[in-house]
Amino acid sequence: MSALRDALRDLPDAVFADLLESDDGYVLLVDLPGATAGTTEVLFEDGRIVIEARREKSTPEGFRYVREDRPLFLDAELPLPPDADGDDADAEMDRGVLEVTLPKRADADSRRIPVEGSDDGDGGSDDGDGGATTDGGRTRTDGDGSDGA
Repeated sequence: MSALRDALRDLPDAVFADLLESDDGYVLLVDLPGATAGTTEVLFEDGRIVIEARREKSTPEGFRYVREDRPLFLDAELPLPPDADGDDADAEMDRGVLEVTLPKRADADSRRIPVEGSDDGDGGSDDGDGGATTDGGRTRTDGDGSDGA
């Protein structure tokens, strides 16, 4: 998640964002004053959340800009935490605050990956010692807790 935290720090100074985490997921809150749901797009692509937002500005009749510092656009690409599920993400805009909810993937825990090979047998040697197999210099047992000795 540190890549996401770093990306949030790199947002322009005028953009404020919070990142919250629970056991079930993440919530990203981004202040986008003046932006609406209709002028904001949130995409999930290549392990990143892409936020594109714009706001409309108008000048009162008879006035012109002497100085214009408030940005009209925000384009931000934020890396997702490795266990975030972008496919099931939701986004909602309320009074200029974008809330992106990212659930955590259920399969984010480690899992055993079967190793397949073309050799005959299990790759070890059975020397008749009660179920212990020597495999690459390591001795393993067949569940009785003994080391075959």
